[in-house]
Amino acid sequence: MTNPQAPRRRVLAWLRPDNFTLALIGVVLLASLLPARGGFAPVVDWVGHAAIVLLFFLHGANLPSEAVVASLGQWRLHLMVLLSTYVLFPLIGIALGPLSGVAIDPMLYTGLLFLCCLPSTVQSSIAFTSIARGNVPVAICAASASNLFGIVLTPLLTGLLLASQSAISLDAIWSIVGTILLPFLAGQALHSRIGGWIKRNKPTLSLVDRGSVLIMVYAAFGQSVIDGLWRTVSAIDLTAVIGFSLAILAVVMLILRGVSRLAHLPRGDEAALIFCGSKKSLITGVPMASVLFPAATVGAIVLPLMIFHQIQLIVCAFIARAYERRAIAEELAAEKVPG
Repeated sequence: MTNPQAPRRRVLAWLRPDNFTLALIGVVLLASLLPARGGFAPVVDWVGHAAIVLLFFLHGANLPSEAVVASLGQWRLHLMVLLSTYVLFPLIGIALGPLSGVAIDPMLYTGLLFLCCLPSTVQSSIAFTSIARGNVPVAICAASASNLFGIVLTPLLTGLLLASQSAISLDAIWSIVGTILLPFLAGQALHSRIGGWIKRNKPTLSLVDRGSVLIMVYAAFGQSVIDGLWRTVSAIDLTAVIGFSLAILAVVMLILRGVSRLAHLPRGDEAALIFCGSKKSLITGVPMASVLFPAATVGAIVLPLMIFHQIQLIVCAFIARAYERRAIAEELAAEKVPG
């Protein structure tokens, strides 16, 4: 018999900060109090660079491109997810441009604009689709495809949207090739040989994912703190980032809900679209920011992403629960209909 409290406990679990979020907070505090200085700073930078290469090599080796190819039968839904991720989000970011320097610090706005260029998450998109009793196979393929395209599209979009602000250089864009794209392609080439081993050791290798991000966050925030991050970012600035993050997420979800209704998507596909099309990946964003932006600015630029990361988990937990209740109601109604 199904425990009626189980769905509620699953949602409440998403509301609580997970160990990774707590670790992120701890690393930010550590970098704020004890940033890498002197001879230790180049060591941290080198380790962070190596971590980026290893991270994207493992992503390439772990991501079966066959999953994306196999999902082409539902190309319309995947196209909607990609358009949300790489068109809708950037357009919203551009629309907020006039508020930069007025309602939000320009550097934090750059962080929001960078956030809008990132791919979707994989793990949480699939998990929330599952909780909502949505189309999980489509979610797996859509989230994987989003990340696959993001290797190329995120740097290109970032370069296009931020070139006028001189936030990044052409050299930084090209460095994506050597630091992210080539390791990813190398991992893809070796997927048939080491993909199974990676899958069997997923719990251990997930520590590499998160450990790499923690190292990069420490390096980024440490350098930014030395350059005066917390002297320029106030509590009012942080409140503004929270407000803008909530607004961006709400607008995207409302538009995706409207599109799904216009397209007459079944409930399961609608859930997959909303959860895959509204997420932004912290795991991908932090290393890309470390490559694309000057070290002194990375801390401020990834700060909106870290805030958005937690907000999307909390909001989606409630929405997934609502979809689950709707699915249960539909099942009960179907059972009452005479066969």
